Amino acid sequence: MGANASNYPHSCSPRVGGNSQAQQTFIGTSSYSQQGYGCESKLYSLDHGHEKPQDKKKRTSGLATLKKKFIKRRKSNRSADHAKQMRELLSGWDVRDVNALVEEYEGTSALKELSLQASLARPEARTLQKDMADLYEYKYCTDVDLIFQETCFPVHRAILAARCPFFKTLLSSSPEYGAEIIMDINTAGIDMPMFSALLHYLYTGEFGMEDSRFQNVDILVQLSEEFGTPNSLDVDMRGLFDYMCYYDVVLSFSSDSELVEAFGGNQNCLDEELKAHKAVISARSPFFRNLLQRRIRTGEEITDRTLRTPTRIILDESIIPKKYAKVILHCMYTDVVDLSVLHCSPSVGSLSEVQALVAGKPNMTRAEEAMELYHIALFLEFNMLAQGMKFWFLILISRIMY
Repeated sequence: MGANASNYPHSCSPRVGGNSQAQQTFIGTSSYSQQGYGCESKLYSLDHGHEKPQDKKKRTSGLATLKKKFIKRRKSNRSADHAKQMRELLSGWDVRDVNALVEEYEGTSALKELSLQASLARPEARTLQKDMADLYEYKYCTDVDLIFQETCFPVHRAILAARCPFFKTLLSSSPEYGAEIIMDINTAGIDMPMFSALLHYLYTGEFGMEDSRFQNVDILVQLSEEFGTPNSLDVDMRGLFDYMCYYDVVLSFSSDSELVEAFGGNQNCLDEELKAHKAVISARSPFFRNLLQRRIRTGEEITDRTLRTPTRIILDESIIPKKYAKVILHCMYTDVVDLSVLHCSPSVGSLSEVQALVAGKPNMTRAEEAMELYHIALFLEFNMLAQGMKFWFLILISRIMY
């Protein structure tokens, strides 16, 4: 039932002669069933020769359409029928329960929109890195002077000691307040702007100037060999918070009636006081910065320096309860809000808690603690903590709703 092969030159036999560009390379055969194709086998070619553009376009569009159909069918098989699932879920529910679920979804959507609008409206909180940059630029509460190429650089002993092994060793030899230390750097090519940029890097974790010399790998290697390679700013500041090396301020807590006794310096209360660094608390909170600057103007700071004793700051327990102090300090050093320290030990109780127990008031809930800590952050003008408490409060609300 086969047909004459001469009637099908392109499908049953190779062409000989003619245009060389129309020659084909055949790579195999395939048997066909008897469906009127005219031959039992067909050769497949890699070169289609003089294929008409219309045929090529038609064949390509046909394959693309077939591919789209397969993809559409695959996606429809993969995707879930949410309407069907919802109908099956609510089929046995009472109408009032369904209405409550709808109100729950509407409330959640409104809360999400409110949170988004609040995030867009509030100003950006200053990070630890930005506040440390201002600390280096404006020189709040410096306690040591570095002399390099006849230029004085007022710095903070605790920051440099925590960030750089070179300065930790150097500053330990001059422990007195306001010491002047002449810098002798062995690395060649370090001038005054570059030294200032190095100090800026120790404060912020990034270079404060665009200098092509910092692109020189040899100089960077020499600097790392002489000064040591610091950790990230977050790691070193967390270490400074944990160990409190070179602390120069303590936070005390009392009621108004106990302020006189607190100023007297009762040594029995030292274990209950919290250590900190003037540089950090003044950089993070305008409240503490103004307080320390006022002490300098009134001459109280001179007494502390003469006696070589840490500056004591008395905080009113009714305004800033002691149980929140570690949360506040931890956020100042790390930009992290950790409320787990509120209930980690029975010794962290505050005067307000004792008064609440005497008055028969119940313990505060986590939501009430978060709200109180938020207002304390506003009082201290510590925006990072305030925004952290907003986020924490939204988490508590979402947990209550679900």
